[in-house]
Amino acid sequence: QVHLVESGGASVRAGGSVSLSCTASGSAHSNYCMAWFRQAPGKKREGVISAFTAGDRPDYADSVKGRFTISRDSAKNSLTLGINNLIPEDTAMYYCAVDLNPSLGCRLSNNFSSWGQGTQVTVSS
Repeated sequence: QVHLVESGGASVRAGGSVSLSCTASGSAHSNYCMAWFRQAPGKKREGVISAFTAGDRPDYADSVKGRFTISRDSAKNSLTLGINNLIPEDTAMYYCAVDLNPSLGCRLSNNFSSWGQGTQVTVSS
């Protein structure tokens, strides 16, 4: 069983930046397929980005390309999501998730079965 801890949520003004971190523990894995999702009030959950914590090319949702970036710390099993030039539409609960048995890479379409509690990002205009 993997335990996920997210951090970094904040209330910021439009144009600002946030950095959201997710750290996985409790499993023997050394290279997690990890993803960030978000869910805005009244909207469906949306996949934002996925990547292996030890490398490989990230999979970005088309809607976030250009403003969203990732960094990773394979030693800590963590994936950090950076969001630049925030807009009010980025307001959402952001969730970290892990697929412990990725069969064909780490894509947003994977089956992410372990989830964190979420961290809130609120963007004011």
